[in-house]
This record gives sequence, structure tokens and C-alpha cells, in this order.
Amino acid sequence: MRTDFTAEQLADPDTAESEKILRTCTHCGFCTATCPTYVLLGDELDSPRGRIYLIKDMLARGESPSADTVKHIDRCLSCLACMTTCPSGVNYMHLVDHARRWIEENYRRPPAERVLRRLLGTVLPRPGLFRLALLSANLARAFARLLPRRLAPLLALTPASAPPPSGTDRARVFPAEGEQRMRVALLPGCAQRVLAPEINEATIRLLTRLGCEVVIAPGVGCCGSLNHHLGQEAAALAFARNNIDAWERERLAGSIDAIVINASGCGTTVKDYAFMLREDSAYAEKAARIAALARDVTEIVEALGLPKPSQSAGRRLRVAYHSACSMQHGQRLHRLPQALLNAVGFETVEVPEGHICCGSAGTYNLLQPEIADKLRERKLANIAKTDPDLVATGNIGCITQLASRSSVPVVHTVELLDWAIGGPEPVAWRRYAAQRRATAGISNDKPSAETPIAVGVNQPAPPEASCSPAAPRSTQAIVIGS
Repeated sequence: MRTDFTAEQLADPDTAESEKILRTCTHCGFCTATCPTYVLLGDELDSPRGRIYLIKDMLARGESPSADTVKHIDRCLSCLACMTTCPSGVNYMHLVDHARRWIEENYRRPPAERVLRRLLGTVLPRPGLFRLALLSANLARAFARLLPRRLAPLLALTPASAPPPSGTDRARVFPAEGEQRMRVALLPGCAQRVLAPEINEATIRLLTRLGCEVVIAPGVGCCGSLNHHLGQEAAALAFARNNIDAWERERLAGSIDAIVINASGCGTTVKDYAFMLREDSAYAEKAARIAALARDVTEIVEALGLPKPSQSAGRRLRVAYHSACSMQHGQRLHRLPQALLNAVGFETVEVPEGHICCGSAGTYNLLQPEIADKLRERKLANIAKTDPDLVATGNIGCITQLASRSSVPVVHTVELLDWAIGGPEPVAWRRYAAQRRATAGISNDKPSAETPIAVGVNQPAPPEASCSPAAPRSTQAIVIGS
């Protein structure tokens, strides 16, 4: 692709990098076939190729973008399926991230939209504020009709309750069982530890059983991805620097072999810290070191090896594996989680159109609810074709997005691995199985794909669109992470 940036524009490192990416694009259009928004909407401007043209024009003009340009870039999920498909190696992720920063700095959004985006970027990455916001949102339900329409999806997806804080939230060390084979630092996350603390609990049980000493470093917090994808770069880099400092202190004090991340959206971002901070002389080297240590939890489990599975686990369960976009496209880890589940006796099945996003994508379903809902229904229809007993995935956002309307439990991959080698049943599965047993005398059939089940509650969830039963122990959940 031809570009016409001035020497002055190219003096900016971000623009120079984007110019290189733009020149890599050959206009082939392969990306359109795998882009969820193009598949749904059929508009060239809602495809990666179309957005690349818009971004090139926006950056080259160096002015405030038009509302139409912002609309089409905002509709991008950052699922990165286009990067998996692209034969030319176009780094669309870095290009669209730059575009979002540019829009944030140079475009004046409508007031309600500015408030919502600032609210999401401030509250969701901070567990204390998030818990307080959940309580406030529940109180606000009585006044739902008086609130601005832009806030309706946020209120509708707010959990009716949240699990109590977990002992895994605070900084501490979890010793390895038996011989210590590895010492790792775990990213506890932000929204995940509020909505589904059982994921971190299962991760720690699994890793310590495999010989890992697991450290939650003092001061570690949000990875920065939520702000990063909102274009709020100063906040995103502040979170990144904070984590780098925390992990560097831990590395120097006692060494760490890896940084373990069990939310694939967070993992994609931490693995990109080196690029994000490449121009920061104080952090570039440290960021590169931390990014090189970052691993998805399944990568560590593979390195350590799994013991013989427990006979008490539901080994022959049929598991539809939903490969989160940030896992398969962002980190290029697609087969590994399935292979681990198969190794401990689960029967995994591929989901048709598995490359198409479920609509979670960080805060996307709050900012683009109509498109997100259509993508979720498409994904659930494809999952239903596999006739699974449950769904497994490696990202909290996908769990909450799919569980809101799934007819079977949606659990984290690590919960199944933990269960298979001696850990407890995943909460969502245990309650679902109890519910099935209670209704066995009425029907032995699986619930229809259209009927939401109570994932994490004891009574069936109401079918209203505002109800989102989600991660275990929450009756409803907001969609967080990509």
C-alpha cells in the first residue's frame, strides 16, 4: 500500500511504525472472510482492509477524524482473526491500537459516550472500585428508566451479586507440593478476581500440585489491556509499568521462571509490553524481559507435564473447546489447550466457525451491544451443533459472554485440568449437574440452546435479555477481557 506521510509525521515513532505496517498490506482481501463484523454487516469499511484505508487516511491528514471513520474503527473487535489469515504478515493489532489512541486524543465524542468510556476505563481495572460499582448498580436498578440509554447495556449486564474476595487476591506465596520444579508469578487480574475468583484458585491448586511455587507479587494489578483497547494509553502504560516494577522486584528478590496468566486477553497484552514501552528509556529493557517471561497457564502445564488423571473426574464428558480470539489469534495457542484436555480424558470437539469472535472483546459488548449480541448467538448456535456437555475456554470475557445464554456450563480450561488431577468439580458444572439430577424425572434431554441455564445459581435463570448468568458463583456478569 502506498503511503504519503511527511518527514515530520514520520518523526513520530508510532506513525513511523504504522507506516511500515500499512506498506505491508497488499489489498488481497483474504482478511474479509474471517472478519466478524464484515461477515455480519457486509460493509467493506467494517473489514480490516477497509479500516486500514480509513486509518491511513486519518493518520496522513493528521486532523480530527470524521464521525463515520470513528464508527467503523470502533466496530473493530480487535479479535485479530485477520492477522491469522493475512499472507503478508500485516500487524493489524499495532495499527488499530495506534488508531484508537489517535481517536482518543483528536476526536470529541458525544458526552454520554465519553462518560461511559471513562467509567469503564476507571472502574473495571480496579477490583475495589468494581465491587463498589456492582453494589451501586444494583441500587440503581430501581431507577433504570431514568438513566441515559448509553448506560442501559452496562446496567443490564451487571451481576446481581459477586463472590466474596478470595484468599488468592492478596500478595502471598503458595509453596509447591513436593519437589519444587519451578517458581512462577501469577497475574491475579482485575475483573476476573471479582467475578470468578475460582479461576485463580484452580490455577494455584493445579500449578502447586505440579511442583510450582506460585507468587502473587505485592503491588501487581491490571495488565492495562482494558484501557489500551479504549485508546486510553496513559492509563494503560501506567498499569504496565506498575506490573513491571512489581515483577522486577520479585525477580531480583527470589527469581521467577515465568509469569503465568490465565486470562488470554491479558496474556496477549503482557506479551506485547516490549512493544508498548519500546520508546521508554527507563522501561524498554525491563518490559522486554517481562514480556519474554509471560506465559499462558497452559504453556506452563505443558512444560511441567500432567500426572495420571483422577478416576473420580468426569473424564468422558464431551467438551466444546471455544478458542478465545486472544488465545488463537493473539497468542497463537490453539491446539495446546485441547491437547491437555484430551490428555486427561475429556473428549474435546471443535466448534464450527471457531475463528469467529463470540462478541466479548473486552468492553465491546458494552459499547457495541447489538453486534456483540449477534456474534454471541451465532457462536452459541455453532456450539449447540457439537452437542457438548459443557464448554471450556481460557478467557474470562468469553466465559461471561457465552454463559449469559448458554444451555450448558461454560468453564475455564484450568478448572477442568484441576478437576481431572484431583481438584474439586468446577462450581458451574457441579450446580448444573445437580440441577439436571433434580429434573431427571421430568426429562432426560439436554436443555435447548435457547434456554439459559443457571450457571452459578441454584434456580433457573429468567430468560430476559437483561439477565446474564455467567462465571461460577455470580448470577449475572459483565463481560470483561478479550
